[in-house]
Amino acid sequence: MSIKPLADRVLIEPAPAETKTVGGIIIPDTAKEKPLQGTIVAVGKGTKDEEMVLKEGDTVLYGKYAGTELEFEGKKYLIMRQSDVVAVLA
Repeated sequence: MSIKPLADRVLIEPAPAETKTVGGIIIPDTAKEKPLQGTIVAVGKGTKDEEMVLKEGDTVLYGKYAGTELEFEGKKYLIMRQSDVVAVLA
């Protein structure tokens, strides 16, 4: 991974959006709900006031409008502060 988050930020690979069909009608990509779950692929070192609790490989839940979307080598990622993550799935 060539992207290294700074401070208390994490890089998340969102889970793929679910493809649902309704009576044989395929819902277009623009109408699909954005996933609110993903896997952490990189973490920063934290700050002097906040240590990093999250680690690479954690599956997490985050808010609907949390983070900044970015695309790197054809894959979509989210980068956000550790505090924007609301839960870690066990």
